[in-house]
Amino acid sequence: MSWQSAELQLSVPNLQAAFRATEQIIREHSKTFYFATGLLPTDIRRAIRSLYAFCRATDDLVDSDRATLTDIENWRTQTALPPEQQTHAVLLTWSLTRQRYGVNLQYERELIDGVCMDVHFKPYATWDELRVYCYRVASTVGLLSMPIIGLARGVTFEQAAPYAIQLGIALQLTNILRDVGEDARRGRVYFPQEDLKRFGLTLHDIRDEVYDERFIALMKFEIERARRLYDEALPGIGLLSPRARPAVGAAALLYAAILDEIEALDYNVYAHRAHTSALQKLALLPGILWKVMRLKPPLTAQA
Repeated sequence: MSWQSAELQLSVPNLQAAFRATEQIIREHSKTFYFATGLLPTDIRRAIRSLYAFCRATDDLVDSDRATLTDIENWRTQTALPPEQQTHAVLLTWSLTRQRYGVNLQYERELIDGVCMDVHFKPYATWDELRVYCYRVASTVGLLSMPIIGLARGVTFEQAAPYAIQLGIALQLTNILRDVGEDARRGRVYFPQEDLKRFGLTLHDIRDEVYDERFIALMKFEIERARRLYDEALPGIGLLSPRARPAVGAAALLYAAILDEIEALDYNVYAHRAHTSALQKLALLPGILWKVMRLKPPLTAQA
């Protein structure tokens, strides 16, 4: 279904208002994503921003601190409704996008499963456990995106998916490192307990915002892990449609730059929230685009 045929079946003013609402969510909550998706063609940009707004609205259910599993299941049920039955602006635009691009609903369900993990938060014992969470709340977004942004000629979903998964995990780990202080004040510590133990720290230390040489060593360890994940994921950008590569590459590398900002803050993520300013984004963009357009598809995908 095209946007035009959808508009014949739905109230045009309501549909346009719904798209404006999704744009506003992104403009307010993710300046990096908003900036990067500006590099996409109009229809794809609108569709990807609809996906982001859906993910953000889903995540906000948990961040309200009042959500229950029943609330999440009600949201899951509402999400599954077809466009003509949607009354929520974000779900209207997302359901139209999902229908138009033939998105696999498995990844939508897994995303909501990941949000459920935050409703009754339990600390993660190992990196493997945290990795499952990162996959559900972030890698699924990349997998949902691929039918929308498209793949290079001859590339299959199965070839590109592992790189999308790694990139999602890298992005979510970056999120976790940026938001350590904010999450700690909510009682959530995402660091694997095996990593805390490695550096002589406990869950209580993070909740108490302990900032010492042990914490700095832990942050350095996790940043190195995140950068390895980015390095493993970036070749996969060469598997995407050429028109999608600048936006995806910019989103990935601008987000990775948050790690540099954490280092510039001497790892004190309790007192400061690392971010890149609009001027920094503009300064970084030419080098990022040069790097992205020179990326070669992985040899395994070329075979």
